[in-house]
Amino acid sequence: MFTVADVMTEKPYNLKRSNTLQDAKNLMKEHDIRHLPIVDNDMRLLGLITQRDILAAQDSNLKKSTGQISYTLSTPLERIMNKKVTSISATAGLKESARYMQTQKYGCLPVTLNHKLIGIITDTDFVTVAIHLLEIQEDSILEPIEEFDDL
Repeated sequence: MFTVADVMTEKPYNLKRSNTLQDAKNLMKEHDIRHLPIVDNDMRLLGLITQRDILAAQDSNLKKSTGQISYTLSTPLERIMNKKVTSISATAGLKESARYMQTQKYGCLPVTLNHKLIGIITDTDFVTVAIHLLEIQEDSILEPIEEFDDL
């Protein structure tokens, strides 16, 4: 059985809760990622910030004139991060994890051990697995054997 550990990204990029939305935006752009776990100095998982969160925060700035809460790129992540984050164990089954992410509509699951961040698994990781499986299937398809009548 394949596990999350077989596919996860170990030691993912992460930020602290005191980092800003600008820090998150820059790190995501630099490394072409969409999810950033937020950790403390001991790597304990505190929250998660996504590319969608950053876009929503920038959109909130446009709504400032209507009296709604607004955020700027200098806003600390602690104010906007998702604090209710589901994490997963590295020993969890890969199929079950994929199903869980699909049903919950999660784009990622941080991987923890004793509440400390050790990795991350994303929907992109599952697309990579699917591509590999399709390649294996294509390689295993044999040409049909022609049958000849006895001469």
